[in-house]
Amino acid sequence: MNKSNTFKSSVIGMQGNLMAFALKLTTNKEEAHDLVQDTCLKALDNEDKFVDNANFKGWILTIMRNIFINNYRREVRENTVIDSTESLYYLNATQESGIATPEGAYGATEITSILASFPADFRKPFSMLMAGYKYEEISKALDMPVGTVKSHIFFTRKRLREILKDYR
Repeated sequence: MNKSNTFKSSVIGMQGNLMAFALKLTTNKEEAHDLVQDTCLKALDNEDKFVDNANFKGWILTIMRNIFINNYRREVRENTVIDSTESLYYLNATQESGIATPEGAYGATEITSILASFPADFRKPFSMLMAGYKYEEISKALDMPVGTVKSHIFFTRKRLREILKDYR
């Protein structure tokens, strides 16, 4: 058996390992099959670059990982919206928040009333965070250490989750 046939049989022998790794990366069976196919093609195209004493499994799994990363980056780039309008219309357009729906309004009203029952030391930092303030800004405004602000927000979230567990 010559060197090329040995390489091809090694690629074929790795199909199970490749599929398992592809499923971990993609979490989708069809995408995993495509990734395995792309990896095998790339490995066969680059057979001359493989060094005999190298770790074949590591080499081919690295090819797969790199293909996955490149595909992911390409997809992110393609799905990025670039607003070329003079007034930045698309970037400044309001997004649907879901509060306009009866269910959303009821949820927001319910959350607001529950939050009002919390002590001010917990309610204020949480409300400021939801309004867009950073932890440092909240700390200065309320004259609290940053760690205290973070822990109060953490416990407020935790308590809200407990109270509103039926809304999920």
